[in-house]
Amino acid sequence: MKLGAFSTSLSVKDIKASKQFYETLGFSVFAGDLDKNYLIMKNGNALIGLFQGMFEENILTFNPGWDENAQTLPDFDDVRSIQNHLKNNGVSLINEADEASTGPASIVLKDPDGNTILIDQHV
Repeated sequence: MKLGAFSTSLSVKDIKASKQFYETLGFSVFAGDLDKNYLIMKNGNALIGLFQGMFEENILTFNPGWDENAQTLPDFDDVRSIQNHLKNNGVSLINEADEASTGPASIVLKDPDGNTILIDQHV
């Protein structure tokens, strides 16, 4: 399966303090809006999303159709295809994409240890 770009989405208490911390680690702002309490930070191919007040726990995020520079990939597995594969293999989904839709959509699931995984397609 081609899941696209990977990032860790962190639920942070103080986005300005988190931004400064990750800048000290060599990350720089790649996308987002500090005034809206979210930033995407990048260091080489590593991506970290900082989200204040948007969700309670950290999330593993995959973006089918995007590389780590948010550029559209020529070949990727659509989120609905990934959803069908997971369901056919007995994986329970918390949120599902509309099978009749096309383009952007997302699904949410948890791994066996309770970690949340977001598969979020933007193309």
